[in-house]
Amino acid sequence: MQDRSMPFFFIAAFVLLTLANTAFIVDQRERAVLFQLGELKRADFEPGLHFKLPFMQSVTRFDGRIQELDNATENFLTAEKKNVEVDSFVKWRIADAAQFYRATGGGQSIVAADRLSAIVNSGLRSQFGSRTIQQAINTDRIAMMQALEKDAKEKVKELGIELVDVRIKSINLPREVSDSVYDRMRAERTRVATELRAKGAEEGEKIRANADRDAQVTVADAYRDAEILRGEGDAKAADIYAKAYGADAEFYKFYRSLSAYRDSIGGPNDVLVVEPKGEFFDAFKGR
Repeated sequence: MQDRSMPFFFIAAFVLLTLANTAFIVDQRERAVLFQLGELKRADFEPGLHFKLPFMQSVTRFDGRIQELDNATENFLTAEKKNVEVDSFVKWRIADAAQFYRATGGGQSIVAADRLSAIVNSGLRSQFGSRTIQQAINTDRIAMMQALEKDAKEKVKELGIELVDVRIKSINLPREVSDSVYDRMRAERTRVATELRAKGAEEGEKIRANADRDAQVTVADAYRDAEILRGEGDAKAADIYAKAYGADAEFYKFYRSLSAYRDSIGGPNDVLVVEPKGEFFDAFKGR
């Protein structure tokens, strides 16, 4: 009984193995290539279930998603023969699996990345070589990226690759050049700051001089006006005195005498030792 079941087991195993080697599934994120006895037969598989000849045909799969290649920093010369360090990246995906397999000699992504990096670096070298640093950084950067992407897209078709995007992450001067540039910038900023301080000091002196002049003019005008008012007051006082003297000469004389007494001996400790004769003491004598 055991001897009869053994052939059936081997037959069942062979059938299952045959079925397993007959069907295969292509994921929507994959690209598949079908080989027959080592020869490429087909590469246009849609996502889903497919069939192949067992044991005679095999399937190789590639990642069909967008992949990113982060290029190493490269040095390029600009139109004015200045060296710049450029850091860039590329986004790509497999467009033609069969062509990709043929171009990379077996579908190695490392080979594809190396060739793609060489194409992009060659394009960057050409773009930077025809522009100045100022143009590459500011005015022509968008146009440069568009020209680079257009040229690279044509060249990567031979790799079976679709170029999705090319971008420059940074453009830097070499350290020794950067230090020199920063030193010049620092010196220029220092010169400008010194010039601004000198202009500020000059303007400050002008403002102080104008303020001093205005103050002197204001004081002089005030003194002039005060003297005019004082003169007018004295004139009015003299006029009042004259009118008062004209109205009652004896009273005015008496009032003036009292004022003279107050000014001369008005203090508590004032002592006046004189002979009581003369006009000064007429008020005391009742004259």
